[in-house]
Formats: sequence, C-alpha cells, structure tokens
Amino acid sequence: MKSQVISIRPAEPADASAIAAVHDAAWREAYRGIIPGRELERMVERRGPAWWRSAIRRGAPIRVLDLGEGVRGYASYGRNRTRALPQSGEIFEIYLDPLYQGMGLGQRLFGQVRQDLKRRGLGGLVVWALADNERACGFYRHLGGRAALQGVERFGGTGLDRTAFVWR
Repeated sequence: MKSQVISIRPAEPADASAIAAVHDAAWREAYRGIIPGRELERMVERRGPAWWRSAIRRGAPIRVLDLGEGVRGYASYGRNRTRALPQSGEIFEIYLDPLYQGMGLGQRLFGQVRQDLKRRGLGGLVVWALADNERACGFYRHLGGRAALQGVERFGGTGLDRTAFVWR
C-alpha cells in the first residue's frame, strides 16, 4: 500500500501554474451553467499563472493543499470585506481539483485556514457562495456555517444571488 503525504502550506511563486490549473478546473466544474459562459471564460483566463505569481509575491495569504505529487487545492483569505457582518476573517476562495473533492481534503484545508486567521487575530469567519452552487452551500453548512446575509454578484450583465455563511 502506498501512503500519500498531505501538506497544507503557504503558497510559493513556484506554485502559481498549479494553482492556476486548479482554479481553471474547479471553476469550470463548479460554475458551468451558473455563471454565463463568456463571463466564466473571462474569469478563468484572467487568473493564469502570472496573476497568481503576482498575488503570492505581494504577500496575499494563500495556502495550498499539496499531496506530494503536486498542488491539488488552494485557499485565499484575509480580513472580512463586508462591513455589515461582525466577523473579522474571510475566506475569499477555497477550491480543490474536482478529482480530489469529496475525500475530506477541503475540510482539512478549511480548518488550517481558519486556524491561520485566528493566529492573525481575525476571529469569526465569513465565506460567500453563489446560491446556485449547491455543492459549496452544502459544504459550508456541513462545516457549521450559518447563512447570515444575502447579496447579488454581477457577472457581466447578469446578477447572481449569493449567500454569506458565518462562523463565530
């Protein structure tokens, strides 16, 4: 039996291509049929390796899920951007390569990011999800998130409902 080393660590500039590949696969799988096709393509294309390399070099908090053979997930996070919510931490994005979803790896990544936010003095947590992304909404509910606020996110000329999930 072969064992697999799972590490969750800060992203490095050398991870940029792998993060871009995870972003591409995860976004296409999660949002096809939800975000209008042209807008989805623009979002994916905009977030190529150069974008991720720049974000990492600027010091954006990004953690990667590395399974030994490479990066298979990532999360970006920081200070809550929604003034209407009292939580001080926010996970901006958390995605896994679709081939690695449903194995508990997303829960591990979520837990590590939450711990890092606490270490940074950012208590409480907010995560936004598009309301039509049933898998993401179910994931956050399973982790104890409570729907606290509704909003609309625009993709081109289309407004899509979104939900803020919160943890104390």
